[in-house]
Amino acid sequence: MSFITARDGTQLYWREWGNGAPIVFLNPLGVGSQMWDYQFIAFAEQGFRCIGFDRRGHGRSDQPPCGYDTDTFADDVATFLDTLDLDRVTLLGHSMAAGEIVRYLSRHGGDRVARIVLLAPMTPKLLDTPERSFEPVWAQWSEDYPKWVADATMPFFVPETSTAMMRWFVSILQEVSLPVALACSRTMIAEDFRDEMRRIDVPTLIVHGDRDRSAPIERTGIPSAALIPGCRFVIYEGAPHGLMYTHRPRLHADILQFINET
Repeated sequence: MSFITARDGTQLYWREWGNGAPIVFLNPLGVGSQMWDYQFIAFAEQGFRCIGFDRRGHGRSDQPPCGYDTDTFADDVATFLDTLDLDRVTLLGHSMAAGEIVRYLSRHGGDRVARIVLLAPMTPKLLDTPERSFEPVWAQWSEDYPKWVADATMPFFVPETSTAMMRWFVSILQEVSLPVALACSRTMIAEDFRDEMRRIDVPTLIVHGDRDRSAPIERTGIPSAALIPGCRFVIYEGAPHGLMYTHRPRLHADILQFINET
């Protein structure tokens, strides 16, 4: 297995598939890089080097007792890109990872980045009173996290999604501990990325579904696209939060077109 060492000594697992221009895939809360298996296959066949790593506390990476803040996550991305000496990278992130990409650009600049792709982002600012509004959800997690995951699985997909696919995704959700999930969620809810997003100066694609119950488009995708100069914004009618599975052919085609045009 391959690991890189973060600035605080945390070991971060990473993997790659294919050869060519690099696409670095960043994961949402709760899952590791295995979630991108279908994208690894598709984009490697198109001549890209697909690379992913497990966020600290996720997958096969170490689970340190601290460091679950957006600055540290962004610094881990910087260490990863620097260690592998990657240039002209397409940074692609889903959900919570959009904030890591934004913070990476504001802390480390875009010299290594050719473009960014944000899928169903949780940016720019989820709630005005985060602790008061999200405490009931965190209480559910603390009481019975597996039940919350089970209840949230169907809305993540579409009715046509196979039961096997949903079971597979739930199985990789089990790669994170409850303390890490809570710490990451509290970080995600508390952040305000609005000023940073106004300063993004690399080509940006945002893809969001209008049936996203995890990140309602009115609070996330629409304002995020409005903040980023020159952002290309694509709305998928009927798409949920898991659009990388439910709308896979269209999404792959849109990402490939965006890469080719930028």
